[in-house]
Amino acid sequence: MSTVSDALQHIPFSKGISGYIPPPGFAPRATVANSRLDSLFNIMTSGEGLAQFKDIISKSDRKELHMMVSSLTSDSDYFTKIVRNVYGSRRVQKLLGISDDVDAFFYAPILRRFFHIITDKYASYVAMRAMLVFEQKKKYVMYEHLLHHALDIACNQYGCIALNEIITDADDPFYRNLLLEVVARNALYLSNDPSGNFVVQHVLKLYDLRCTHNVAVSLRGHCVDLAFKKYGSYIVEKLLDMEMSMDVVVVELLECEGDRLMRLARNEFGSFVVVKALRVTNEMNRVDIFRRLVQKLMPFLHLLRRSHGSNIANILESTIS
Repeated sequence: MSTVSDALQHIPFSKGISGYIPPPGFAPRATVANSRLDSLFNIMTSGEGLAQFKDIISKSDRKELHMMVSSLTSDSDYFTKIVRNVYGSRRVQKLLGISDDVDAFFYAPILRRFFHIITDKYASYVAMRAMLVFEQKKKYVMYEHLLHHALDIACNQYGCIALNEIITDADDPFYRNLLLEVVARNALYLSNDPSGNFVVQHVLKLYDLRCTHNVAVSLRGHCVDLAFKKYGSYIVEKLLDMEMSMDVVVVELLECEGDRLMRLARNEFGSFVVVKALRVTNEMNRVDIFRRLVQKLMPFLHLLRRSHGSNIANILESTIS
């Protein structure tokens, strides 16, 4: 019967490091174990380790593969350090999905460090891969973790990217809708966050009617404020793509008091929102609100001919017969 040492002897260690494992009692057990883990770490995280990694995967039988993966996941800090490495992340992704029994080794360490993994530049791809290949019950637990941390993940530089990918690839309608509801319900908070706004933009690109309606409801009364900001203006423009949410934006534009609409129209970001509002109301044959918008802007035509309002001025002038 093969032992742990027998199985790990098949791992081709890095050049210059012996693959020989001394017999029991020859060296302290901790020293042998640490040397073994260090060698495995080098194989997983170094650019030069790719050939060795491929060799292990191609030549290892099921028991040997289990032994290797067990070593990789034996310590949460060790595992996290590996998946935060660009090569380590790629190689762990290769291991995920080989079989349910191999996936089972990865399940606990990913959950234990879930937030830290899913918000890391490279480790997040391991979490995303896991959510694609894990069996259903494990996926459900990961979705629950995702929902629990959803806002913090959305407001993270790399977490927002992972969350967007997971929402797109989600194969469970129940959890996908729950994620969309969390984003829509917190759309105002997320829209004002440097990373969170990308999640709001993303869900609006999915053209999910219910989600778009809920985002519009959450942002009602705040669209003009958002339109003055770079990323906020992108969100407001996305709302203008669908008629059900377009009304929310245009009504708010028409309710602008004093010179606020003029200032928005001349703003470097807001001007794009006003141009799009004019264009979509015209294209959707919403003659009533298109004319009202034109009439509200017309007194500022001479000011709009300059700088950022020039495209708006062109549209207004085209209506004059």
